[in-house]
Amino acid sequence: MAGTLNKVMLIGNLGKDPEIMHFENGGSLVKFPVATSETYTNKEGQKVTNTDWHSVVINAKGLVDVAHKYLKKGHKVYLEGRIKTRKWQDQTGADRYTTEIQANQMTMLTSRADGESNSGYGNENQIQPPVSAPLPSVPNNSGQQEEDDLPF
Repeated sequence: MAGTLNKVMLIGNLGKDPEIMHFENGGSLVKFPVATSETYTNKEGQKVTNTDWHSVVINAKGLVDVAHKYLKKGHKVYLEGRIKTRKWQDQTGADRYTTEIQANQMTMLTSRADGESNSGYGNENQIQPPVSAPLPSVPNNSGQQEEDDLPF
């Protein structure tokens, strides 16, 4: 095979609320940890769960605001992106390295009812559509289309 591929697909739970950072040039990014777990039964018959933590960074213009506004600690999310290792210097001048998932696609998997206790969603019990897809128009009882406050 000629060429390379750097693609990550994760389904996991947010470890804390997303943090947003704004820059002088008008750009912004959002970052948050995501936990993925696997459970298996060991030789002694005990269930063992291994959890891996991933540092996720989103800097795609439309996704930053959506992630910051709608994602909360504990929510389940599907992410696609790539692995990126950055080099930086700490306060003592020592070189440090950070490996992150740079996500460019996101689908919220926590329903509004499930996320209600964490995020203040309404009582609607529906899964959020993928951020990259347009929202369907749903007529309400009066025959008019109901507007949503989502920015996509």
